[in-house]
Amino acid sequence: MKKRKMFFRMITASLIRRRSRMFVALLAIAVGATILSGLTTIYYDVPKQMGEQFRNYGANMIFVASADSDGLNTELVNQSLSYIKEDQIVGAAPYRYETVTVNEQPVIVAGTDLDGAQKTSPYWFVTGEWPSADGQVLVGEETAALLDVKVGDTITMTFSNEAMENPDQPEEIDRSKKEDAITYDYTVAGTLDTGGNEESYIFMSLADAAKLTGEDAKLDVVELSVSATQEELSAYVDTISKAVPAVTPRLVKRVTQSETTVLSKLESLVLLVTIVVLLLMMICVATTMMAVVTERRKEIGLRKALGASNQSIILEFMGEGMMLGAVGGLLGSILGFTFAQAVSINVFNSTITFRPLLVPITIIASIAVTGLACLIPVRNATEVDPALVLKGE
Repeated sequence: MKKRKMFFRMITASLIRRRSRMFVALLAIAVGATILSGLTTIYYDVPKQMGEQFRNYGANMIFVASADSDGLNTELVNQSLSYIKEDQIVGAAPYRYETVTVNEQPVIVAGTDLDGAQKTSPYWFVTGEWPSADGQVLVGEETAALLDVKVGDTITMTFSNEAMENPDQPEEIDRSKKEDAITYDYTVAGTLDTGGNEESYIFMSLADAAKLTGEDAKLDVVELSVSATQEELSAYVDTISKAVPAVTPRLVKRVTQSETTVLSKLESLVLLVTIVVLLLMMICVATTMMAVVTERRKEIGLRKALGASNQSIILEFMGEGMMLGAVGGLLGSILGFTFAQAVSINVFNSTITFRPLLVPITIIASIAVTGLACLIPVRNATEVDPALVLKGE
């Protein structure tokens, strides 16, 4: 116990006597540990946050009916969704498309779960409000211009099977069938600007669509936003395809592939930067320890002349280096979390989770890197010839 205490006092005293040099080494280790801890935290947390950001670009999975099925319905959709982890489902929006007439103009109506549509398509820009009550609709900008309607106006929609079969020639519809058609008035709650095909549709709730058409028709497609990796999404596609043959799940490749590409490049960048920083840390520590060994050549020579073994010299220098590594690693783990938190808040506008396991990992990694950096200086210390040093050579 006394030997360990004495060994610790020797190391501490040596570090204090050369505090200016050791401060440089400690600073290098702390900076390296900060980058290591911060980038590791970012490596684990940022992909999840970037995945959430990618969800703003729309659905990354869709359900359509299989070729040999009778079509999609709510029961099949719910059965398919049960195979996806509930906490990974950001939103699901089923769509049913029908053709109606408004002022003798054929228009496509999309019945959907409006709450689900907001979650799967957060990039939609709505002027006014989303429909929140029965009898309210969301009109695409293109259709609104065609019909010359604005927020707050009332539009009359007419649905008939004959109108659906002849959407481009409404004047040819038999008058008796016109009289049997279903007609309802709807209030324009808002207009929709997406820059895509959605601007040519009128969106309403599935309940209003069923009321207008007089039946709960089959669904045409279901859009899903799932917070998962491409591997997980592919696994879900395989599972659902086998478990629910009537449903064909597909990935929206323009979203999933872009997400995978960006995340893989981010991971490669983090790995590259970490390696470069650790190498620079090793060089700085090795240079500092080499200067310390050169400065202490006479001391080392005297100790060896008095009978000190190479092992004791190695233990002392390695002990100094590892103590610096432990202290620098502890500082780096704390500063690294602060660094990662600042990056997350400024770039993604969200906080990250503190991972206690990173503290011992960072300390161990810092000690290991410092130990490697000390190998060459320690070898030079053991090669000091007492006779030459004491002669002043």
